[in-house]
Amino acid sequence: MAVTTSAPGRGARPTEPQEKSFEDLKSLIHGKLVDKLDLSRLGDLEGDTLRREIRLVVEHLCDTENPLLNRSERERLIEEILDETFGFGPLEILLKDPGVSDIMINGPKKVFVERKGRLERSEVMFRDNAHLMQILDRIVSKMGRRVDETSPMVDARLPDGSRLNAVIPPLALDGPSLSIRRFGSNPLALEDLLKFGAFTPEMVMLLEGAIKARLNMIISGGTGSGKTTLLNTLSSFIPNDQRVITIEDAAELQLQQEHVLRLETRPANIEGKGQITATDLVRNALRMRPDRIIIGECRGVETLDMLQAMNTGHEGSLTTIHANTPRDAVSRIETMIMMGGVELPMKALRQQFAGAVDLIIQANRLQGGPRKITHITEVLNLEQETVIMQDIFLFVQDGIDESGRAFGHFEATGVRPSFMERLERAGVRLPSNLFAARALGR
Repeated sequence: MAVTTSAPGRGARPTEPQEKSFEDLKSLIHGKLVDKLDLSRLGDLEGDTLRREIRLVVEHLCDTENPLLNRSERERLIEEILDETFGFGPLEILLKDPGVSDIMINGPKKVFVERKGRLERSEVMFRDNAHLMQILDRIVSKMGRRVDETSPMVDARLPDGSRLNAVIPPLALDGPSLSIRRFGSNPLALEDLLKFGAFTPEMVMLLEGAIKARLNMIISGGTGSGKTTLLNTLSSFIPNDQRVITIEDAAELQLQQEHVLRLETRPANIEGKGQITATDLVRNALRMRPDRIIIGECRGVETLDMLQAMNTGHEGSLTTIHANTPRDAVSRIETMIMMGGVELPMKALRQQFAGAVDLIIQANRLQGGPRKITHITEVLNLEQETVIMQDIFLFVQDGIDESGRAFGHFEATGVRPSFMERLERAGVRLPSNLFAARALGR
């Protein structure tokens, strides 16, 4: 964007060669700022004080290099230079936008975002591959991770809890590619999910009772279906006097309880050593006197350790898994355990599952973006070699509206769960007609 001005009494004059584009001007001032910084002095300043000090220097450089900038251009230039210096450059404007739920970067010039369940292209761009790599390095280095040609894929998290996955060349052919799943500092609460129609009050009553009665639960769903948000919400029902241990690849959970121990896996170092897997952490967590264990996502052989923990005195544990239906969740758990090289007869494996898991909560993202709990399913027992399950609540899709969004209604199937005695022993009293077969509405 070229900067122009008007001579007194005349029309706007053409852009002169010495007048720099906005990006060139930003790059020039940022370079001069780096040259001017007294790093030994800056180390003694607090974050807010440091930003104010640097802002004064940037303002002076702006006035020196191009005093003809109008007020809005000058303020934009200053903010973007401060973001380059202290934050994540062009990403900052997207990270500050509460309407953005996902950020997808396919190289420096193609940035897409998701708003209200729909993808759209953003005007935000990076200068080039080197600029994007610089921002990526800044993010992952703060988390103790690395990304380079020898390790071209990385999972990390941003300070606000958002999850980042990146793939760089030579694996990514069009430049560094980033995917950021937003998790704000103020996660969605139960009231928010009710307002959005993700479930109904009747379903919440059952889930709250199940948490308090320490039923073991699996949250199943596809990518972007809201599994982690739902897990955060359900965890709010855990009593404050229980010791909870969370295990994640990249810490996303934001539990509000007082007694929470957060564990995070660690990738191998540049020499291929030092890796700590979810399996290692689950086995170690069992020695740490947990009341409940929460695994952010089961995706490997740690699934068997989680089932065994649920079966050996750690009731009330929760985890998530990628699957499209409750029945698919059972199959996927079997597959993950077998892929880990565990040699168990299928019947024994399914007995482990049926004995460990009480409820499967299926979260789906429907056409057009709405996220719903489509099934709350009880796991009963094993008959022959089949895991017997029954649906308690369902979401039934009725159609697609004019804007392309799916709509429907929730309904109770009329099935009374077999674990009602456990809820009553835990002091949970549910209305007698809660499970009567009927449409629940939105």
